[in-house]
Amino acid sequence: MGNRLSKIYTRTGDDGTTGLGDGTRVPKDSARVIAYGTVDELNSAIGIVLACEVPARVREVLTQVQHDLFDLGGELCIPGMTMVHAADIDALERALDAFNEELPPLKEFILPGGGMAAAQCHLARTICRRAEREAVTLARQETVRAEAVRYLNRLSDLLFVIARVLARASGHGEVLWQHERRKRTGAT
Repeated sequence: MGNRLSKIYTRTGDDGTTGLGDGTRVPKDSARVIAYGTVDELNSAIGIVLACEVPARVREVLTQVQHDLFDLGGELCIPGMTMVHAADIDALERALDAFNEELPPLKEFILPGGGMAAAQCHLARTICRRAEREAVTLARQETVRAEAVRYLNRLSDLLFVIARVLARASGHGEVLWQHERRKRTGAT
């Protein structure tokens, strides 16, 4: 177990830098800090989903995801650290397949909505996509393990499927994009 914070403010970041897990000081807007900060934001967004009424299996899976995201944030915060593994990605895929198996085939695009929990899950999905993009940006500058990016990619898929599950479980149903809602005008 690492050091516990007994004092929350240190004033060391007042100059626009922050300390990585290995003690290195970097600018607060560095690609690494942005990437793990967005993973933290994603974890908080999943916490909001879990504050809603959700089926027990969804709660179990998303709680495990929160632990994984804390690990992933640690991996991104400490260069060279390995905390997310292929087995974690496999677990996401198994959960994704199990949830998706119970859903009807998707024939239309879905709009974010379908009740509070589903809408919050869609928001978490979009934050996850941003975290993935930021991890890719970081990987262009510094070493980022492929498992980190793969985890985020698979998680965004899982969050989409869970949003569908939550929309149906809430009784609101999925909100389908009505692409024919207005006549299209186009070049002739």
